[in-house]
Amino acid sequence: MFTDHTVALSDDLSITLSESGTGRPVLVLHGGGGRATVAPLVAHLAGTARTLTPVHPGWDGTHRPDRLADVGALAETYLHLLRVRGLSDVLLVGSSLGGWIAAEMAVRDTTGAVGGLVLIDAVGVRVEGEPIRDFFALDARGIAEYAWHDPDRGYLDPATLPADRLAARQADMRTLRILAAESGMQDPELLGRLGRVSRPALLIWGASDRIVTPAYGAAYAAAFTDGHLVVIPEAGHLPQLEQPAATFAALDTFLARTGPGTAPGV
Repeated sequence: MFTDHTVALSDDLSITLSESGTGRPVLVLHGGGGRATVAPLVAHLAGTARTLTPVHPGWDGTHRPDRLADVGALAETYLHLLRVRGLSDVLLVGSSLGGWIAAEMAVRDTTGAVGGLVLIDAVGVRVEGEPIRDFFALDARGIAEYAWHDPDRGYLDPATLPADRLAARQADMRTLRILAAESGMQDPELLGRLGRVSRPALLIWGASDRIVTPAYGAAYAAAFTDGHLVVIPEAGHLPQLEQPAATFAALDTFLARTGPGTAPGV
């Protein structure tokens, strides 16, 4: 569903980007599983909004400069992308790692580019008593058990994958390790900085997520000035895949409340 073009941001970095729909700009940020995990969100949003869906540098065989070695650097890169495209009042929608990137963008935004946030089972903050599951210690079966309400649906046996697809997945995971493994998939200072963000924030959480629990999500939401948590039953870390109808309903309610131009200043 993605029709890609490239946007040159510097001599050593071009972003692979897909755009669809018209209306309010929405930047959709994928997690470690790549853009396929946010494809249902993009398809839904493109009916009423202008969606921009980048490939994070290093995923899908794209080039990642060595200087892009943490999530903060990615957040600055995407803020630069919004400036290059002349966009404002942008809704950020991020899943898992993408939610972390979106949160880091919001606390760094000094130009009013960000108009609101939707974080879906986002990582990125440290919550006392609710540690992030060590994703990098899990095998494929473990990921399915911790990240999905229905593990049988989420399990993908690496032995059944064609060699090229397996190699691509492994390359994506190497990039994820570079960006997030050393930090434990968190910025210990981020939770305390979220109070600076007065833009409305919706946090959508799968009730069965055991990578980051709903209690973790509740603490994340409470840290925003205008944060709200919606828990989706019978869903894990990717509710947009397991329970798309309920996820879209929560998203649409938020969009109706926080339409273009309604967000207060940061």
